[in-house]
Amino acid sequence: MEERKWPGPKGMIPEPERNAADANMHNRRYLDQLLVSMRVIDAVEADLKLDLFGKTFSSPIMMPAFSHLNKVGITGRTPMQEYALAAKEMGLVNWVGMEPDEEYAAIAAQGAETVRIIKPFKDHDEILKQIAFAKEHGALAVGVDIDHVFGKNGRYDVVDGIGLGPVLFEDLCEYVKAAGSTPFVAKGVLSVEDAQKCERAGCAGIFVSHHHGRLPFGIPPVIALQEITAEMPGTEMKIFVDCSIESGYDAFKALALGADAVSVGRGILPGLLKEGKDGVIRKVTRMNEELSEMMGYTGIPDLSEMDPSVLYRL
Repeated sequence: MEERKWPGPKGMIPEPERNAADANMHNRRYLDQLLVSMRVIDAVEADLKLDLFGKTFSSPIMMPAFSHLNKVGITGRTPMQEYALAAKEMGLVNWVGMEPDEEYAAIAAQGAETVRIIKPFKDHDEILKQIAFAKEHGALAVGVDIDHVFGKNGRYDVVDGIGLGPVLFEDLCEYVKAAGSTPFVAKGVLSVEDAQKCERAGCAGIFVSHHHGRLPFGIPPVIALQEITAEMPGTEMKIFVDCSIESGYDAFKALALGADAVSVGRGILPGLLKEGKDGVIRKVTRMNEELSEMMGYTGIPDLSEMDPSVLYRL
């Protein structure tokens, strides 16, 4: 009997080795099942410019909200600052995950337009403090990882010795109010229900994500994206997507399905850890080329004309 295999991040995985609870496996498989029709008559070179929160960026491909990379042990290097420098040089949105204030300040000082994402600390005063600190340092936006609440034991998680806690609707409203004129983004939305609560709370944006598989058997973010855009067609919130966005082709599919912008995530790690800023620039440059290629072949001139009807699922 022929051995069954399934798509994985490094090729096909034999049936006994696959982990059906791994949300990343299902995400990769779903993205690869989306095929594209060609519309080349009247097609022109694509314009990738992204207008977001009052700023203009060169591409809808954004840096990921990494954390702790300066602690990976690469002597004399600070990868968090390196990919911020890549974002600055390329004119991209930069994201930063859980970092203490002094680390965040050093990253923000690189000059990229940066979004600070804060963990849902049990101590809500710490969240408010970090929101204020980000605003003082010119953050493009601030937000909270609403999906990083529980650990594998089902209890509130603990990260770096710091306890996390629930994000109640009234908490979300308080964070939006604290952000004030700085846009607030809820990161880790994977349902219409949460998206609607974010809208009611006044969020300027949501990040559709399962945080690289925090939820066992989590649906692919691009499926949640389609449901959210179908149920909330008039929303003014910006909608971002990540998880398994490894190429410009993946980015195209997410954008065609309604995302305003996408995060490259772990796709930049090999180049970042080996070559620093230059490795990141090389990777994202190639992704931009692939995105432009797909937009050209589907007759989509700019981001405002993204069209889900070019996609077909096997």
